[in-house]
Amino acid sequence: MTDMIRTRGLVKRYGDVVALNGLDLEVPKGTVLGLLGPNGAGKTTAVRILTTLLVPDEGEAEVAGLDVRSKPNKVRERIGLSGQAAAVDEHLTGYENLDLVGRLYHLGNRRAAARARELLERFDLVEAGDRPTKTYSGGMRRRLDLAAALVAEPDVLFLDEPTTGLDPRSRADMWETIHDLVRRGSTVLLTTQYMEEADRLADDIVVIDRGRKIAQGTSDLLKTQIGGERVEVVLATSADLQPAETILAGLSREVQVDEQTRGLTAAVSNGVDSLKQVLQHLGDANIAVVDVGLRRPTLDDVFLTLTGHDTEAGDGDAPESDDRIDVREKEVVR
Repeated sequence: MTDMIRTRGLVKRYGDVVALNGLDLEVPKGTVLGLLGPNGAGKTTAVRILTTLLVPDEGEAEVAGLDVRSKPNKVRERIGLSGQAAAVDEHLTGYENLDLVGRLYHLGNRRAAARARELLERFDLVEAGDRPTKTYSGGMRRRLDLAAALVAEPDVLFLDEPTTGLDPRSRADMWETIHDLVRRGSTVLLTTQYMEEADRLADDIVVIDRGRKIAQGTSDLLKTQIGGERVEVVLATSADLQPAETILAGLSREVQVDEQTRGLTAAVSNGVDSLKQVLQHLGDANIAVVDVGLRRPTLDDVFLTLTGHDTEAGDGDAPESDDRIDVREKEVVR
């Protein structure tokens, strides 16, 4: 399968700060790569290099088979970018925004106009298409921004935290739109801090921290690597915590106890059968249980295990510019 995005040893420094420290990526055609990392991990720096907005200090980067250093203009013809802030002119209508992008791509007046109308319909913005975008909701602006990234029908689409700030329904709508793009053959690099988003969309996931890749695999593979399933039990009384811990220790390689919540968590390898055994042994010991469940690890668990902190915690190393793409810069790569 042809790789549409490829980097080797990518390095980017901001003074003494190393935003990327030897990043390797491969994204096959027609797939979605989820690039995960806390604030300041280097996600947006990677996107900016791959979209020709930054020049790497070291390493190689190719998009659609084109070197981003030596052929930046050719790369821009093949890509689309939708970033954390919707890059739309609020004084123009939705139609005028899309038509303007088409003209910047030299589609010609007739084709730019037709493409604008096509995308308004595709993104359910026809009724709002002739209204100034300053009247749009956040979700509508996001959809318009993504539509603008698709005006030139790019082979590769970069989505930098595209659903940040959206309500749950708008986020779900955006996910379906991204799914549809991939079904049509697009290749997507998605940066996100929403674990559910990566779970739903990404064929492959790369976790980066402090500019380095620290893990890669499918969502299921990453979850399995940190310990599989867990039985969670909440007891009726704290007096039973010690005997319950002894019972669980005989069934599990790892048991955690939370005295405040009267909860115990035991890592298990055979799911439902382990849950049955736990309940049987606790019942035989007359230990009252008020809640019990079987839980698979989430990508949040993966992230905490790998990085030692959650997705909201920045490492403090990268400059603020790593977390934003300037609207004016985005227009260069539309």
